[in-house]
Amino acid sequence: MASVDQVAVGVEGSPGGLRRDVGLIGLMWASVGSIIGSGWLYGAEKAVVAAGPAAILSWLIGAVAIVLLALVHAELGGMFPVAGGTARYPHYAFGGLAGMSFGWFSWLQAATVAPIEVEAMIGYAGHWHWAQGFQHAKDGTLTASGFVVAVVLMAVFVVINFLGVRLLAHTNSAATWWKVAVPLAAIFIIAADNFRPGNFTEHGFAPFGAHGVLSAVSSSGIIFALLGFEQAIQLAGESRDPARDLPRATIGSVAIGAVVYLLLQVVFIAALPLASFAHGWTKLDYPGISGPWAGLATLLGLGWLSVVLYLDAVVSPGGTGLIYTTATSRISYGLARNGYAPKIFTRTDARGVPWFGLIVSFVTGVICFLPFPSWQQLVSFITSASVLMYAGAPLAYGVFADRLPHRGRPYRLPGGKVLSPLSFVVANLIIYWSTWDTLWRLGVAIVLGYVLLGGYAWYATRRGLPDAPRLDWKAAQWLPVYLLGMGVISWQGGFGGQGRIGLWWDMVVIAVLSLAIYYWARASASRPEEIERSIEELAVTEVPAH
Repeated sequence: MASVDQVAVGVEGSPGGLRRDVGLIGLMWASVGSIIGSGWLYGAEKAVVAAGPAAILSWLIGAVAIVLLALVHAELGGMFPVAGGTARYPHYAFGGLAGMSFGWFSWLQAATVAPIEVEAMIGYAGHWHWAQGFQHAKDGTLTASGFVVAVVLMAVFVVINFLGVRLLAHTNSAATWWKVAVPLAAIFIIAADNFRPGNFTEHGFAPFGAHGVLSAVSSSGIIFALLGFEQAIQLAGESRDPARDLPRATIGSVAIGAVVYLLLQVVFIAALPLASFAHGWTKLDYPGISGPWAGLATLLGLGWLSVVLYLDAVVSPGGTGLIYTTATSRISYGLARNGYAPKIFTRTDARGVPWFGLIVSFVTGVICFLPFPSWQQLVSFITSASVLMYAGAPLAYGVFADRLPHRGRPYRLPGGKVLSPLSFVVANLIIYWSTWDTLWRLGVAIVLGYVLLGGYAWYATRRGLPDAPRLDWKAAQWLPVYLLGMGVISWQGGFGGQGRIGLWWDMVVIAVLSLAIYYWARASASRPEEIERSIEELAVTEVPAH
């Protein structure tokens, strides 16, 4: 199959299509820059309020979960170095229906991250007098002037993307060096003279028990903070050496992000004055807590550091919003290549930029400011959409291990037969922990996706368009059972649901459903020759328009 891979590179790296201008550092920094965004500004404070000092365990659980998913993606990214990869693996393995579903999940999460980062930028900017009118004091929602500022910031992300992937990679790399340096500096400077070990046991290490630890993983921004490793995968079609660089960038970015976030949580807890949580962790309060790290630095007499942190509160989320705007256009590019969206999404300009996808990502981002205006509501929603997207990779991995055992793998996951189903179980646990209130909203978004993408697929098939997707119902027979099963368990469970399934038993039920779906999907997947044909058709027959 080397010839097919070469053709794929030729098409997506052709003068009229995407340009292969991104090296290892550009790929890794695209992922690291996505991982270290607004999550570091808010994650430690929100996690400790939800779980107490045991938030450290929440970060460890989140890190293990993301590492498992990243390892699976590393092998798939090396096998299939195509743009918008997370939207395309399930298509190869299960045909059109499953591919369309997970493609929508991928696009949904990417399109809504940039507005989350804009919300974070505006929230921290409220420290300055001139920006205090951008949010309502009562609930943090955007005012009319704040909405205008948010739209302008979204427009800036899009304009930079229009200047081409090479400039984007350089801009993001420069921003990411800053984004990594500032939290590391905050960790060591604050910990140097303000480390109080007694803070970890003042009200008990785990005052809210296992429920607090687990709910913090999804609802407090932990998983949201650690997400982003897939950005290297989404840019695979623009990588100079994807076989070598994609696995390194994916795994390396997760390692960097996990270490930084764990250190941040430990130092945040240890540095807090006792008076700030004298009435318990749920009532954590001190001057400037609306900007948790900058406020803490000011409280500790490090006024100069707080200035740096307020500046970083613009650069850090801004860099993440920038790269997710890029990812959104690449995923829509991949969806159109798969036949789920109009071919106009594959059109590129003279710089190799999929311009229509960028415009749509801007419009979608602006709309996202309306229904979910507060930062944490957006975080909960997008975490579920993200992990649902990631859940497709372990399923596809199992199929490729079974159906394409001899296909070249630049990186081969050790113990993949065990780690792949385990990562699928972990992904579904994270989805469940995000609470029923979030999941029913996600269900509405899923239905909307079926209306939009399914409607286009029906139109393309009815008109006999050459790119009409093959909706393989047999290979995706497990999909409705999976989605409805997760919804019912969440509705009946103890994380925002009816509470009819007790703690621990609910996780057993999730694990059983996950394993049943995993092996059912693997057994009913497309045949090897269908998978090979799908890969070859997408690589050979679809030359990007421009």
